[in-house]
Amino acid sequence: MRIVITLLGVVLLIVAGLYFLLPADQLPGFFPGHEAGVTHAHIKHGIVAGVVGVALLVAGGLLVWGSAYVHNTVQGQLAAQQISFPPAAAFAHPKAGTEITPSMIPSVSQYAGQQLLTGQQAEAYADHFIAVHIANMGGGKTYSQLSAESQAQPNNTQLANTVNTVFKGETLRSMLLNAYGWWKVSQITYIISLVAFGLGTLAAIGSAFVFATGRRTETAAESLPRTGRESHPQAA
Repeated sequence: MRIVITLLGVVLLIVAGLYFLLPADQLPGFFPGHEAGVTHAHIKHGIVAGVVGVALLVAGGLLVWGSAYVHNTVQGQLAAQQISFPPAAAFAHPKAGTEITPSMIPSVSQYAGQQLLTGQQAEAYADHFIAVHIANMGGGKTYSQLSAESQAQPNNTQLANTVNTVFKGETLRSMLLNAYGWWKVSQITYIISLVAFGLGTLAAIGSAFVFATGRRTETAAESLPRTGRESHPQAA
């Protein structure tokens, strides 16, 4: 998703640059505003570009604020949980069925000893640490399956304890994955804000360029008939 948005931003920047910086007769034929034989830029296009530029800059600012708000909120909630990854020494001898399994390397081991504070860490802890232990405890069965078995065996205290543990693990896992989802939203929003800032800045520059060149062209065009009228009597 990030690559698609970035490429789209680059394409739009290139298109905007061609549209606002080239004279009307040099624009590609399929561009709006292309006019053969017209060498000046359109003032109306410049005004529109300015309005669009301001709107994009405002939108970019709001998106940056939203991204920062989500980022800080998620990080604050994760920090409050005070969850830390196992120390690096624990990953020295991974073994199936133990606290550290081979599947946790490098997905979990890369964060060894760190406090869980980011979305990426939350996703790794939820899907590659908690999920592995839940699967081992429940024999690969889901919480709903284990709960149904426990209800059918009301005197099986061991199974009831397993169901209770799996429920707590799935609850924590869902909370961490929810935090990861919002963390990704903040990242995507930030990328979009950068694209909006880039387009807004280019549109504003293009607007000033179009307006300036358009005014110079109009002034030059107005001076030509006046010069012709003044030179005619001299010729007589």
